[in-house]
Amino acid sequence: MPTDTPPAPRPAPGRPKDLAKGMAILEAAEHLFLELGFDGASMEQIAARAGVSKLTVYNHFGDKEALFIAAVEHYCEEQVPPTLFTPAPDQPLQPRLEGIARAVYALMSSPEAVSGFRLMCAPTRLDPRLAEMFWNAGAGHLQEEFAALLARRTAAGELAVDDTARAAAQFFALLRGDIHPRLVMGCDALSGFDAEAHIAATVELFLRAWSARPRP
Repeated sequence: MPTDTPPAPRPAPGRPKDLAKGMAILEAAEHLFLELGFDGASMEQIAARAGVSKLTVYNHFGDKEALFIAAVEHYCEEQVPPTLFTPAPDQPLQPRLEGIARAVYALMSSPEAVSGFRLMCAPTRLDPRLAEMFWNAGAGHLQEEFAALLARRTAAGELAVDDTARAAAQFFALLRGDIHPRLVMGCDALSGFDAEAHIAATVELFLRAWSARPRP
């Protein structure tokens, strides 16, 4: 029987020489990028907020773009731990998908993520590559991890997904619904909203479409 084998490891751009300093830099970068935008936040300001020298910031992360990517990845991994996507063939599929959906929903509805999306939509953003970097480091990467999980579960005979990248995008789109765009626009979209019912309905609809076994 096919097994839920782990995907190939994702190469890392390099690990900080001092983990405590690296973490302080990442946390400072997260806050300042959100407060001031990518163009407004300088490496000097990030270094001062982290309590390190500017040289230390460059030694840990190379340049501002690499630090931005690392900060987005760090925040996403805090909210949606990579362990949610690691092989667990003995765990039933439905609760596995619900756990992922719950974490992704919490991420996308968090004030930090909403602010990040607003930042990417701001007309004052100068570098068009920044939005692509933001997407690839955050939602795009999560969708890739989810697509790999779908491929493993399809190989195991639980799902019948012919295009895992498309199915992953559809799952995330179902999960976003109208909540995420309304949050980005500043609407009070979460007042009275039943997140657990939304998550359960998203997973149920997804499984009705892609389960290899008929749904009751």
